[in-house]
Amino acid sequence: MLKSIPVIILFLISLLSVFPAPTYHTWLLAVGVTEYPWVFIIVTVIVLILGLAFFNYPLLTTIIGICSLTLFLSPIIRATMIASTMESELRSTFGGKAPSFKPFSAFSMLKAVDISDYKPIEYKKAGSKILTFDFYKSKLAGKRPCVLVIHGGSWSSGDSKQLPELNSALTEQGYHVAALNYRKVPEYKHPAPVEDVKDAIEFLNGNSNELQIDSENFILLGRSAGGQIALLAAYTLSDLKIKGVIDFYGPADMVWGYSIPSNPLVMDSRGVMENYLGGTYKEVAKNYESSSPIYFVGKKSPPTLMIHGDNDVLVSPKHSLKLRDKLQQNGVKNYLLQLPWAVHGFDYNLKGPGGQLSTYAVTYFIKTVIN
Repeated sequence: MLKSIPVIILFLISLLSVFPAPTYHTWLLAVGVTEYPWVFIIVTVIVLILGLAFFNYPLLTTIIGICSLTLFLSPIIRATMIASTMESELRSTFGGKAPSFKPFSAFSMLKAVDISDYKPIEYKKAGSKILTFDFYKSKLAGKRPCVLVIHGGSWSSGDSKQLPELNSALTEQGYHVAALNYRKVPEYKHPAPVEDVKDAIEFLNGNSNELQIDSENFILLGRSAGGQIALLAAYTLSDLKIKGVIDFYGPADMVWGYSIPSNPLVMDSRGVMENYLGGTYKEVAKNYESSSPIYFVGKKSPPTLMIHGDNDVLVSPKHSLKLRDKLQQNGVKNYLLQLPWAVHGFDYNLKGPGGQLSTYAVTYFIKTVIN
């Protein structure tokens, strides 16, 4: 029995590729399982080979090992299936021409990701607080569109240094990137971050000649809490310079989200929202409504790209489904990239199955919505 323990442990870990994580730490492990699957595949193969050669595994143990291997392979298999139809779906929604690279390649999972240099720039003073963004300059010359990246962190943590790999990839495609720092909980609450996005756009617009920015073409991109901020800014600022918004697993309906709290072993979602909005829903209902992007979707809302994993245990994928329905009702161009295996923060690895597919979708979207 003892010799079968490594296989049993690997099998339990492999379940995270198909089932939601039950606790905070297993969620972190699930990011590795689903976005670095080749690591677990290699480990499983080695364990099986050694077990069969030296420990004479019984048939049941071998079957369990093969099941583990299949589950570890499943994100790669499903990513390949999604990639086969992704380009045609994006083209039917947004038109335009596809990027020059493939949506997904298993061999690309082994490639390293380069991170470009950036320049911190001050864009605002709020009392004694100085707000900055990290400016990644486009690799193409001339005035180029700018993508504002808004980090996640439950509105209370995180900063502009979060997940810089996509920023660098976008500069290769000819876009400037401004990774934003904004005012956070507990000192600041809603709608302070949206005000910061507005001021950042005004700063970038006012310094467009110096920074070589095409001041008529801005894209907002946010992750998690930053997704909520990006969506709300895109739908409420009524700024024609915002040509599109990209939402990575952000909460779109704060009222509904408060009514269905996440697993407390993963995150106290109600506590997080109460800190950001100043109280419970009963106490400050208007804040929950005014912070819900879905409430502000209209026929003139900018095109929207949503990216969400079905195994997200921090922000329910139903947020994106509800937002997609509202956008469609209003005739707003939109696309929801659903990743059945993916968890919250899946794009930590830009070369993982979810990271590759989302990078392709983001690149395609930006390319087609800017002037």
